[in-house]
Amino acid sequence: MKVFISGNIAQIGIKQLEEKNIEITQWKEDRQITPEELIKACKDQDALVSVGPNKIDAKFLNAVKHLKVIALHSVGFDQVDVAEAKKLNIPVGNTPGVLSGATASAAFLLMLAVSRKAFYLHKKIINGKWQNYEPTPELGIELNGKTLGIFGLGKIGLEMAKKCAGAFQMPVIYHNRSRNEAAEKEIDAKYVSFEELLAKSDVISVHTALTDETKDKFSMDVFKKMKPSSIFINTARGGIHNEKDLIKALEEKIIWGAGLDVTNPEPMDKDNPLLNMDNAAVLPHIGSATEETRDAMAKLIAENVIAGLNGEKLPYPVWSVI
Repeated sequence: MKVFISGNIAQIGIKQLEEKNIEITQWKEDRQITPEELIKACKDQDALVSVGPNKIDAKFLNAVKHLKVIALHSVGFDQVDVAEAKKLNIPVGNTPGVLSGATASAAFLLMLAVSRKAFYLHKKIINGKWQNYEPTPELGIELNGKTLGIFGLGKIGLEMAKKCAGAFQMPVIYHNRSRNEAAEKEIDAKYVSFEELLAKSDVISVHTALTDETKDKFSMDVFKKMKPSSIFINTARGGIHNEKDLIKALEEKIIWGAGLDVTNPEPMDKDNPLLNMDNAAVLPHIGSATEETRDAMAKLIAENVIAGLNGEKLPYPVWSVI
């Protein structure tokens, strides 16, 4: 059996595949593989491990309908045409659960960085602008006791909420399509409407999937309903916020600040104004980028590939034939 891996994954996953005598071909170039190259690479393969923002759309799936399994190096699967994969009987697996803590830590880091203008002030040191002591300009804001609003209180959102409640005694409100009663009991979170989330939150942290319903959810109309003193955090998917509107909202002080681990588009252009704003902090989509988390993701990927090649139900399915 043969598997094509479209990028680098942790060696622990590679070893698991090799132990099952699975032949591995891996994309090694320092750039994202193109859709045409990905199709060509999969022509003589039995499985695909998709690393990065590859579009697993109908065109791709129909060109590689012989594949026995596709394993995603992510928990999100908005890039996959799941309906077409089902139609073609190609199982698709992801990596749920194991990256919740790391991604929540990235959201927490961004919240802190924005609240103290840390990235911007660090650049002042690099640019030789740290000179004399000034007690009042470029001040940050306190987080203690402020209200945290979670948009999408699932596993990652819950981890973020626990960190904020523990570190800064932040009361938690949230909005989901359905209530998370377990989380309500664990952290005393309060379910609110989307409108109330916008009106009452001092920090809004996004932890939902990118869907037709959530695409461009945070646009200018929404930013205008947030507190002028509020911070917007997105570590989910860049498509959930309208980036042009976000830039304008920050420039016009409609909201106080924003922290992003995801952008729209990705990669972000080096001249994007968000990178030089005093009230913004941007990371290059590193939410799950810890050694422990990437090892855990690679293990789940290997288990999905092995099960798929053996015609078994995937242990971590987006959808599975069996």
